[in-house]
Amino acid sequence: MKILNKKTLWEGRYLRTSLITYLGRDGIQHTWEAYDRPGISGIVVIVPVTDAGKLLLIRQFRPAIGDYVIELPAGLNDRDESPADCARRELEEETGYCAGMMERLISGPYSAAATRGKLDVFLATGLEFVGKSGGDDNEDIEVVEISIDEAMDFLIAAERKGGLVDLKIFGLVELARRKYMSQFPSS
Repeated sequence: MKILNKKTLWEGRYLRTSLITYLGRDGIQHTWEAYDRPGISGIVVIVPVTDAGKLLLIRQFRPAIGDYVIELPAGLNDRDESPADCARRELEEETGYCAGMMERLISGPYSAAATRGKLDVFLATGLEFVGKSGGDDNEDIEVVEISIDEAMDFLIAAERKGGLVDLKIFGLVELARRKYMSQFPSS
C-alpha cells in the first residue's frame, strides 16, 4: 500500500476535500475521497464533571443536519494552542465553567476512513462557574447537567424519544466515568 498522489478537489474555510490515489496490495491504482481541516491542528472533546458528580453535556444546533444534538463540549484547535489549553478555552466558551484539572483521557483518529484528523479527549474536574455559556456568536448551545451515574440512561432515553445524540459520547462518558470514580470513589 502506497500513496501515489493527493489532489485538492475543493477548499473552504474549515474543510478541504481531496482525491487520494494509492497503489493497492493488488498492485492496482485506486482512488479514495477524504477531507481534512486546513489550519486546524486537532479537535478537543471535554468530559466535564462537577464536584457534585454532575456531568455537563451540551445540546447544540448543528446546521449540517438541521437539528439539535446532545454532545460533549468540544472544539477546533485553530489557535496553535496545546490540546489542554484549547480544551480549557472551549469548556469555558461553551459551558461557562473553568476547570481546576484538565486530564487527558485518550487521543486518536475520529474518522479514519474519511480524515486523518485527531481527537484529544479530556476529563475536566474542579469546575468553577465563571460566566456566560452558550458558545461563540455562531453557536446555539444549551448546557445540560445530569448525574454521571445516570448519564447512560439519560442518553439512551433521549435517543429513544427521537433526540439526536452524538454516538462518540457513549464511550467517552463511560471512559471518563470510570476514571472519575477511581479518583473520587465516594462521589
